[in-house]
Amino acid sequence: MKKYLITLCLLFSHLAFATPDFSGEDGYNLWLNYRPLNARQQQHYLSQLGTVYIADKSATTSVIKDELKRATKGLLGQKLSAVSSAQSAKLVLALNNNQLTTPLGIEQKSLGDEGYAIKQHKGQIWLVANSDVGLLYATFDLIRQIQTLADLSKINKVSVPKVKLRMLNHWDDLDRHTERGYAGQSIFDWHKLPDYQEQRYYDYARANASIGVNGIVPNNVNANALILTPAYLQKVKALADIFRPYGIKVYLSVKFSSPHLIGGLENSDPVKPEVQQWWHDKAAEIYQLIPDFGGFLVKANSEGQPGPGDFGRTHAQGANMLARALKPFGGNVLWRAFVYAHDAKAERSLQAYNEFVPLDGKFDDNVSVQVKNGPIDFQPREPFSPLFGAMPHSSLAMEFQITQEYLGFSTHLAYLGTLYKEALDADTHTQGAGSTVAKVVDGSLSDSPLTAMAGVANIGMDRNWTGHIFGQANWYVFGRLAWDHDLSAADIADEWINMTLTHDKNAIDQIKDMMMNSREDVVNYMTPLGLHHLMDTGHHYGPGPWVDNLGRADWNPTYYHRADKQGLGIDRTASGTNAISQYAPYWQQKLANPATTPTELLLWFHHLSWDYTMPSGKSLWYELVHHYNMGVAGVEKMQQQWQRVKNQIDPNQFHQVEMALGIQLKEAKWWRDACLAYFQTFSQRPIPEGFPKPVHDVDYYKSLQFPYAPGQG
Repeated sequence: MKKYLITLCLLFSHLAFATPDFSGEDGYNLWLNYRPLNARQQQHYLSQLGTVYIADKSATTSVIKDELKRATKGLLGQKLSAVSSAQSAKLVLALNNNQLTTPLGIEQKSLGDEGYAIKQHKGQIWLVANSDVGLLYATFDLIRQIQTLADLSKINKVSVPKVKLRMLNHWDDLDRHTERGYAGQSIFDWHKLPDYQEQRYYDYARANASIGVNGIVPNNVNANALILTPAYLQKVKALADIFRPYGIKVYLSVKFSSPHLIGGLENSDPVKPEVQQWWHDKAAEIYQLIPDFGGFLVKANSEGQPGPGDFGRTHAQGANMLARALKPFGGNVLWRAFVYAHDAKAERSLQAYNEFVPLDGKFDDNVSVQVKNGPIDFQPREPFSPLFGAMPHSSLAMEFQITQEYLGFSTHLAYLGTLYKEALDADTHTQGAGSTVAKVVDGSLSDSPLTAMAGVANIGMDRNWTGHIFGQANWYVFGRLAWDHDLSAADIADEWINMTLTHDKNAIDQIKDMMMNSREDVVNYMTPLGLHHLMDTGHHYGPGPWVDNLGRADWNPTYYHRADKQGLGIDRTASGTNAISQYAPYWQQKLANPATTPTELLLWFHHLSWDYTMPSGKSLWYELVHHYNMGVAGVEKMQQQWQRVKNQIDPNQFHQVEMALGIQLKEAKWWRDACLAYFQTFSQRPIPEGFPKPVHDVDYYKSLQFPYAPGQG
């Protein structure tokens, strides 16, 4: 009996060690994880910030007070003491329109509607803005300074957003299904709204305000016309009321055929007076409920969605009709340029440019054409869309994907800060050197009064919001770059790590290295050297380079890689589809020649022989195999780095990432083996010496089915 009990004790002891600890921080608090600083750090900041005076009183300043209490209690161990006069406070928050701020010499004009200043002045720290929302942004910045252990003794900064509308687009349906969502159901419970208002809505608003997001589209671009019915508008109003103190406006995705579907009209032709009147009346109805309503996001004449093209009208005619309905109330239209159904004969990457460039200058000033960062569809790597720079007389909004539809869903670590910066910093050369995509988006290269950046959200009901702890970093970096695209992806990663995971310097260095290399690892094990759209059908989960049986040619991966016995890649030069003609002459010249085309985009623009000599001196086939294996090696390295920081990370967060990295490694090997096994059927060349051969033959990989992969349309 004694021996049995000892054995039992040993068994339970083993189980205790084997079972991960999920009792700590689970990621719900995001980067607003106000972990206590050490005693010395707490005393240091309390000596600078011990007493606070807030001059303004509003719903937003109530939010500011609550956030300061929460942050200082968590970080510093005690709340700041509120005092009744600015003279006796160490921290002063004041609007820049009264005598309090006069000695600071901060011009109102320099701050705009949302900007702010944080300034040391005679032993005090001042947060100054022209609006209470500006003060809220300043408050979150100050908290970020504390979280990242910054020196406040000489702080003197002015921060003004470079882009006016900084938005999250949720592809969430009214039944809570989330198209391209990998973190559970939609956070918006339309059935329970407007009466049941979850705490999660407030925490979501806090997180967005902390990174400067000021607009939310809570419903899918593949819109349901019901969102514009009175019952649903009451639900939208409830969300708008929650978000308003946080500086966030609600926008709605609308179905272009709504006048017919829910308005009883014969059709939705935008030139018909009764259709125009219907939209005017609907706008008035919305603004009666939501005075600060932001406007409409529209997907039209794309992937089966209705639009002005159904009636022989242009995108400009459709967008302007909606814009004129919203104009009296100050609303805007975001009109998506993701269209490729109009002319199936043109190669896919050409179609948005062909449809929109002739309309340059024809959109009203409260319309922004929302353009995906690349010419295809959120691929792991794309060249910048040629629309950027080609429409100088129109507002062009950037659309990034934060959710990882083509980057491994929520189980792959892929820090997208590097992708966003690659796109924003790309030089279009349309107005000479320095004509970057970022300058198109922020209006620097035009006089558009409307600027916007949108991110397709990766948020769901998972406790950690994004399905992967590091998925939070993509939400975070999107907001920070939408505010200021001059920030570096590395510096933002450093902020996020400090705020979310650890202050340990060695751990930060390891984690930042993981993040900064992670997206390139994904590119390598999925779509190296300019390959793209190799994902399996519908759900886009896993490799499917062999798929060639879909209803349209440009839905098939084979359309994009053009593998044959001669070689690999799609010819987009003048001898092929001539997509390079849509870029500035500088790029046309570079991209016409494989030798001057950036290696990372080589197969995007060229069909090359398997024996083509790469810059390394090796053949294309060798480099293809090498890159696929580099991607796998990169994930193995991340696993090793993550194990090194185990003692510096909350166990719950650590184990979540540890499990996800295990999945990522398996799937990276799957991608590598499946793609190489398939391409080898064309190359007829052996896997080079020193590289592993695919575990299975190509028929095995083709046989795999995933009917219930998440996030399908």
